[in-house]
Amino acid sequence: MSEEIKSLEELEAVAEGVAPVAEVEVARDPVRDDLGRSYATGKRKDAVARVWIKPGSGKVSVNGRAMNVYFARPVLQMILRQPFSVAGVEDQFDVQATVKGGGLSGQAGAVKHGISKALQLYDPSLRSALKAAGFLTRDSRVVERKKFGKRKARRSFQFSKR
Repeated sequence: MSEEIKSLEELEAVAEGVAPVAEVEVARDPVRDDLGRSYATGKRKDAVARVWIKPGSGKVSVNGRAMNVYFARPVLQMILRQPFSVAGVEDQFDVQATVKGGGLSGQAGAVKHGISKALQLYDPSLRSALKAAGFLTRDSRVVERKKFGKRKARRSFQFSKR
């Protein structure tokens, strides 16, 4: 393109040879280690989860314990199964996760985030479904800090007339 364009017709001819930007799609490669696993880190509130997924029978292990033992509440177990149902790969991957920090709800959200990121690394074709469901975005809501002169973050001390 070192030539100089002198007329509008030459500019149109050059523009016809260029592919539109919207049609170009980035081809992503799967990211797997030597054991055929994909790794991702998930975060939610103060919890951080390290997640490895590999093809298997759908067994989920959190901190060395089964999912239904570590997360006893059915709501938390449902949160962990959401990425698989959205991607349409139920009972096809084994998950091993280690999670630290926060409470059980934040830990379940962190593992869900990690599973979603690991799934899209293992199989890039699942990315669009997971992205549309909002599972690849880190939920940045955290507890507001306590301010001085307040009882909590925003709650004032009780007023006393006498």
